[in-house]
Amino acid sequence: MDLLNTLVDKGLRRELPTREEARAVLATSDDDLLDVVAAAGRVRRQWFGRRVKLNYLVNLKSGLCPEDCSYCSQRLGSKAEILKYTWLKPDEASKAAAAGVAGGAKRVCLVASGRGPTDRDVDRVSQTIETIKEQNEGVEVCACLGLLSGGQADRLRSAGADAYNHNLNTSEGTYGDITTTHTYADRVETVQQAQAAGLSACSGLIAGMGESDADLVDVVFSLRELDPDSVPVNFLIPFEGTPLAKEWNLTPQRCLRVLAMVRFVCPDVEVRLAGGREVHLRSMQPLALHLVNSIFLGDYLTSEGQAGQADLDMIADAGFEVEGAGTTTLPAHRAPAGGGCGSHDSGCGSHDSGCGSHDSGCGSQNGGCAPCGDAPGDAVAEPGEVPAARTDLVAVRRRGAGTDLAPNA
Repeated sequence: MDLLNTLVDKGLRRELPTREEARAVLATSDDDLLDVVAAAGRVRRQWFGRRVKLNYLVNLKSGLCPEDCSYCSQRLGSKAEILKYTWLKPDEASKAAAAGVAGGAKRVCLVASGRGPTDRDVDRVSQTIETIKEQNEGVEVCACLGLLSGGQADRLRSAGADAYNHNLNTSEGTYGDITTTHTYADRVETVQQAQAAGLSACSGLIAGMGESDADLVDVVFSLRELDPDSVPVNFLIPFEGTPLAKEWNLTPQRCLRVLAMVRFVCPDVEVRLAGGREVHLRSMQPLALHLVNSIFLGDYLTSEGQAGQADLDMIADAGFEVEGAGTTTLPAHRAPAGGGCGSHDSGCGSHDSGCGSHDSGCGSQNGGCAPCGDAPGDAVAEPGEVPAARTDLVAVRRRGAGTDLAPNA
C-alpha cells in the first residue's frame, strides 16, 4: 500500500506526515489492519527495538476532584463507587512504589486528583519523591498533580522528579464539550512550565469519547507541536456514574489504528499504551506492543488492570523484552533531555499543526483500566456497528494504595 510505504519512510526520517495521511490510517479497513500494524511496527523498532518500558501508577489522593472532566471517575459529581482517600504518607507511597519496581517498573507515576497542587501539596509530594528515590535506587519518578502555578515545576525538579504528566486528552475544538472548569490552553501552559523547568514532559490523549477522526488527528498533531517525550494513549473507560458512561465506541481494531496513527505522527517518542487497554484491546493487546514501547504495569488509578505477571508474560510471549533500568529509553538524538515528537530540534521538518492546549488531570484519569479477557460468546461488531458495551470488564480498584490489600504488580 503506497500510503503505508510513505508513512514508514517518513517515520524512519522523523518527518511529519500530512493530516490527510494520518486520517487515512484511521480510515483503513480491517482487511488492511495487519499491514498497518506491520508498517508502524517498523518505525517503532527503528527507534526502540523490541524494548517495552514498564510504568507503575501510585494514586496519592483519590476522588473528590473539583474539576468536571466528563471522562473521569474522580470528577465533581461522579457517582462512580471508587476508592476515596486523602494524601498517602511518603512511606506509604514509597511502599506502593516498591511493589511496582519489584515487578519490573522503571518509572513510578505519582498521581493526585484535584485542579492543581497548593504549595503545601508540592512540599508533600517533594518529600514523597525524595523517599521513593532513597528507597528505590535508579527509579524514575513522574508527577501528575494537575495545573501548575509559578515555580512549582522547578520545586518538583529540585526534589528529584524526572518528569511531569499533563494530558491534552482531546482536540482544542472539542475540549469545551468534555471539560468546562479549565481550558485547553491551561493544559498547554502546564506542559510548557514542566519543560521550562527541565522536566521530561509527558502528555497524551483519550480516545473513544465520541470524537471524530479529525479530532484525533488534531490532538496528536498538537502533541507533536507541544513536543513531549512520552505520549500516553488512553482508551475511555465508560465508568457508570460519569457523563460518558454510555460511550462504548471502540473496537480492538479501532484502538490499533489509533496507536498506529500516533506512532506515525510521533515516531521517536515513548508512546505508552495506557488506560483502557484490557477493556478495549482485550486479546489483541500483544499486537499493540508492535506499536507502543511503553505500558503501565498492573492496576490503574481507580480501576483494576490485569495481573502484573500476565503483563510480563504477554511481553515475553510476543517476543519483546522489558527495558532495564540501565537502558536509556529515548533515542540518542532525544536523550537525555531531548524534546518530544516535534519542533524542538528533532529534525522533523515542517509542522502543519497548531499549538495544543492542555488538560489538568493525569495519566489514566478516566479510571485507568479494567481486567482483561474476553467473556465467552462476545459479540463482534460489524464495520459501522456500535460495539457491545463490555461493562463486565470494568472493575473498580479495591487493592493497593489507599487499602490494606497488597497491590497488583
